Amino acid sequence: MNKIKEKFAKFMYGRYGTDRLNMFLLIVLMVCAVGNLFVRNAYFSVLLTSWEFLLIILIYYRMFSRNISKRYAENQKYLAMENRVRRFFGKNKYIQQQRKEFHIYTCPQCKQKIRIPKGKGKVSIRCPKCGREFVKNS
Repeated sequence: MNKIKEKFAKFMYGRYGTDRLNMFLLIVLMVCAVGNLFVRNAYFSVLLTSWEFLLIILIYYRMFSRNISKRYAENQKYLAMENRVRRFFGKNKYIQQQRKEFHIYTCPQCKQKIRIPKGKGKVSIRCPKCGREFVKNS
C-alpha cells in the first residue's frame, strides 16, 4: 500500500492538485448527474450527459496540470466571485434581520441607506452622507 502511495505522490509532484474551484465544479457535476436521473426528455438528458463529460475532463485537466500559476489565477478569480456572491446574500440577510426593529429608508439624493427605529411616528431624517433632510413615518 505504501508503494502505491509513493508512486501516486511522485506522479502528482509538480502538478496543481485540487482547489475550491475544482470542488465547485465537482458539486455542479453531481447536480447534473442527479438531474440526469430524473429527466425524461432525451434531448435534455443528452445535454446534461455532455455537460457531465466536459466537467469531468475540466476537473482532471485542472488537477493534473503543471501550469500551477495559471490554475492558481483561475482559482483566485473564482474565489473573488464567490466572495461577491456571499457578501451580496450576507448583506441581504443582515437587512432582513434589521427590518424587524428598524425601517430602512433611502436618501432621495445620494441613495444612502438610513436606519430609523420603528414606532417613532413622523420623523425628520438628515442624511449623514449628503446632508439632505426629508420626512418619513417610522
